[in-house]
Amino acid sequence: MEVKILSSKLVKPACSPHGGDTTETEYIPLSIFDRVTFQMQMAIIYAFAPPAPSTAAIEKGLAAVLGQYRAFAGQLGESPDGSPAVILNDRGARLVEASVDADLVDMAPAKPTPELLKLHPDLEGEQPLEEVVLLQLTRFRCGSLAVGFTSNHVVADGHATSNFLVAWGRATRGLPMGPPPVHHYHGLFKPRSSPRVEHDHRRREYYLPSPNDVVGHHGDAADSIVIHKAHFTKDFIAGLRAKVSEGRGRPFSRFEAILAHLWRTMTRARGLGPEETSAIRLSVDGRHRLGKPAEYFGNMVLWAFPRSTVGDLLSRPLKHAAQVIHDEVARVDGAYFQSFVDFACSGAVQKEKLAPSAVLKDAHCPDVEVDSWLTFPFYELDFGTGSPSYFMPSYFPTEGMLFLAPSYIGDGSVDAFVPVFQHNLQAFKECCYSME
Repeated sequence: MEVKILSSKLVKPACSPHGGDTTETEYIPLSIFDRVTFQMQMAIIYAFAPPAPSTAAIEKGLAAVLGQYRAFAGQLGESPDGSPAVILNDRGARLVEASVDADLVDMAPAKPTPELLKLHPDLEGEQPLEEVVLLQLTRFRCGSLAVGFTSNHVVADGHATSNFLVAWGRATRGLPMGPPPVHHYHGLFKPRSSPRVEHDHRRREYYLPSPNDVVGHHGDAADSIVIHKAHFTKDFIAGLRAKVSEGRGRPFSRFEAILAHLWRTMTRARGLGPEETSAIRLSVDGRHRLGKPAEYFGNMVLWAFPRSTVGDLLSRPLKHAAQVIHDEVARVDGAYFQSFVDFACSGAVQKEKLAPSAVLKDAHCPDVEVDSWLTFPFYELDFGTGSPSYFMPSYFPTEGMLFLAPSYIGDGSVDAFVPVFQHNLQAFKECCYSME
């Protein structure tokens, strides 16, 4: 796919408070949740069928929504006291316009491939881009539009980002954007007067690095990884839930059933030994658990870590995997989040030189990481010509890092984007749609 770049510019917030010379720069201090999350770019792809919205309308809406979500128009840096912060300097979001002399139906892959990276601004160019948000509008010969959206995960998690995207669409359509974002401030996450660290955060959210540790995403394994898209129909999911919930008073959720099935399927496809242990890293939103508003803009996620031996995963009924997932998520409740706050504010992280365990890897085997977007309103991004015809995560070749998203069909079916080693692909496909 040959993509021709037409322009690149910064879109600044409308009604910026930096219109005058006397305005003092504001800062949003990074929270303990921002500091413990993944240091990565969150990249997604939207496709809009013709008649696609105009660039002028999208840009005008972007300027309007950035006036309300100024963190996405700022930069990561430091506040005057030297602590990490988002600088609200209204630098703007990077907007790139591009074109492809082909029809989208002929070029757009059904699953993430390296080609998708061409639908985003070049993140590895000669001059690094400093913006929090990077956008590329790529128009195809057929009139379709691909919107490549990239944002820095340190500034906002998936919940907050989806709020921004819905507000962007509403601003473009001239509608009220909804409740404004609520930002972090010093003292928002306070330790209890008598701090009680009731969980082992040293081996969950943090770890003690050793000099021989090799962490980070190096791309060494990318050539041997393929991203398979598994489409689970509404009927398959209903059957899966019925099977996994058999004999249980309250059925497992759609998410619990799908994840249990994928966990076991991946374990079988990998050919792991029965004595090995496999764990899942699973995001848990803390807004409701800590009594914070849904409009909180930033990161407020910790992780559940369901684990099981390979022997139990493969020999016991699927209910076993679903129950392990359910129980571990239930443990990450409000008391767990408060325990984390107490620990993160205690000074132990700095004193013991602990590092966040949320690091990028080339492969997770024998473990799994999952990002579920099943409850995020990503399909509500409407620039005035209707909902997107397609939506999916961009290309991120990390073995074992799963993305779950509602299917564009809109009938309750689910798409799972599953990066696997090439030599495990056939085994995965053979058991992916089997409930045995």
